[in-house]
Amino acid sequence: MLELLQKGGVIMGLILVLSLVAAVIIVERLIYFRKIRVDEEQMINRLRAALEKGHYDEAASICDNSQSPITNLMKVGIDHRQYSESEIKESIMNAANLEIPNLERFLPALGTVAHIAPLLGLLGTVTGNIEAFGVLGSFAGGGDPMALASGIAEALLTTAAGIVVAIPAIIFYNSLVSRVNHIIIRLENRVSELLLLLKSGGE
Repeated sequence: MLELLQKGGVIMGLILVLSLVAAVIIVERLIYFRKIRVDEEQMINRLRAALEKGHYDEAASICDNSQSPITNLMKVGIDHRQYSESEIKESIMNAANLEIPNLERFLPALGTVAHIAPLLGLLGTVTGNIEAFGVLGSFAGGGDPMALASGIAEALLTTAAGIVVAIPAIIFYNSLVSRVNHIIIRLENRVSELLLLLKSGGE
């Protein structure tokens, strides 16, 4: 690690920092999505059973004990059950919009890392090559080809490091964005079902 920093200089240090940032974001997002994962069909059935009996406190308790985007929306609907259907729908949609920033948290930063890392690697290679050819020129035609090759090889380390960081960052970024979009679509499709649950509970 120290040898890479010495050979790659400041650019290599920046790439290593970006790799740590990407790793932290990926781990945090995976833990978050695992935490909010619930069996939605089973959850809806439990809520339906409680609401049909008019047990709103029990339904709210079910939502509180299983924190997820869908239960958060249901909790809002239960809290606003005394309002009109249009007002309940609006409150649920507003709650759904508030869930989106939580789902997308840190993903723009991960995408930025995926784009910047290879560019930093290329910058390190360019600056390294400029330095290597500058050293060669200072020998006025009597330079050592081996020294030039060594300098270029060290300069290329930053490009390799940038690509190594960017590849997993891009893979996880696309995967996480796809998961977020899937959850958002599912939430939108659940709004009408939640309204029917609340309506059946109030009858």
